[in-house]
Amino acid sequence: MGTYAFEYARSFALYEDEMVGAILLLKFERIEPLAKWFAERLAEIIAKNADALGADVVVPVPLHREREKERGYNQAELLSKPLAKLLKLPHQGVLLVRKRPRPVKLVLTVRERWAAVRGAFEIRPGSQVDNRRVLLLDDVMTTGATLDACSKALRDAGAKSVVALTVARAAHDPLPAAGES
Repeated sequence: MGTYAFEYARSFALYEDEMVGAILLLKFERIEPLAKWFAERLAEIIAKNADALGADVVVPVPLHREREKERGYNQAELLSKPLAKLLKLPHQGVLLVRKRPRPVKLVLTVRERWAAVRGAFEIRPGSQVDNRRVLLLDDVMTTGATLDACSKALRDAGAKSVVALTVARAAHDPLPAAGES
């Protein structure tokens, strides 16, 4: 897919074993103490890599408004609010907007993932990101497509840099597209 629109991506753990269950609790059960614990681990990663991961603002990856209404919250925001507080940085939970919902199909190939998020995010009208270093937060990085699409929207709006941070990262994509390995 080429290079990403973010400068760096760091994760606390691989998306496997117990981590899968923990992420699902965060995503579907709104376990806020778990979100705070993950935020503390992510703050430790930033502290160890302060030069590369420096930021001016913390921004969660948004859910589409229908998905957030259905779920009642955005799991990335459950992580980003306590992280911003720990880092003493401003939190901008409504800076990014998801224009299109995620496809109904539950399992997507690599190509489908990238196509599904291409152009799906934009900056909320009237928001400012000019020359700011953005720390973009999500729960899981699978292919990097969502983080890349959010980063493109932020860069197009004038962000100086975007660093992606997730609780977990897939070791590999479970379903490569035909012809890929």
